Amino acid sequence: MGWSTREIAQLAGTTLRAVRHYHDIGLLTEPPRRTNGYKQYGVAHLVRILRIRRLTELGFSLSQIATMQDTDDQPVEALRTLDAELAATIERLQRARLELGVILRQPTPAELPPGVVTPDVVSTMPPADRSFVVVLTRILGADTMRAWGDMLRKPVTDPVAERFDTLPADADAQARAAVARDLAPYVRTLLAENPGVRITNAGTRYSARYVEQAVGKALAELYNPAQLDVLRRTHRLLSEPRD
Repeated sequence: MGWSTREIAQLAGTTLRAVRHYHDIGLLTEPPRRTNGYKQYGVAHLVRILRIRRLTELGFSLSQIATMQDTDDQPVEALRTLDAELAATIERLQRARLELGVILRQPTPAELPPGVVTPDVVSTMPPADRSFVVVLTRILGADTMRAWGDMLRKPVTDPVAERFDTLPADADAQARAAVARDLAPYVRTLLAENPGVRITNAGTRYSARYVEQAVGKALAELYNPAQLDVLRRTHRLLSEPRD
């Protein structure tokens, strides 16, 4: 006497549906049938189902199990491959945990790489500035981004920065010119103290044009028309020879 489908499923600790699925995909051979037409499973079927369950618990897919020989008590090569994959996954998860630890100790937005901007500085940055820095982390070289990080760690004390941040989109030409006039010496000082922040494609896989276009797109999307006009005016003032 053998076991019925329900009985073999119970013995193997699985479901009727799983046993039928193993048959459908060719992982389990059809057992002989009793005179009444019901399937009659034996020990070999139980061993096979337990083997399938064990291998899936280890991480093998059913398609991978289908390629293994039933005669292999231990599919050594497949196990070695899986072990290497699991080791790589564990290493990736450990790195993720280390980064999470840094974020939890010094909360910074998840989209910013750890250490680029300190939490106290992030909390004071306008959303547009923070998003702009995120874009920079994706297009600048390591040395340039490090220079930006050093600059951003210093507190902003010049009130002209706040005037720029709060400039309304409908500010008139006189107001924009005034902000640009006051912003130019502030930016000039920043560049003198942090020469490494000049935006280039050095140390990246991008062309200079690509970096320029990416920065332009970010600025156009993040800042209002009046602020963009101030930036253009400031650029022109910085380009003029100083008296």
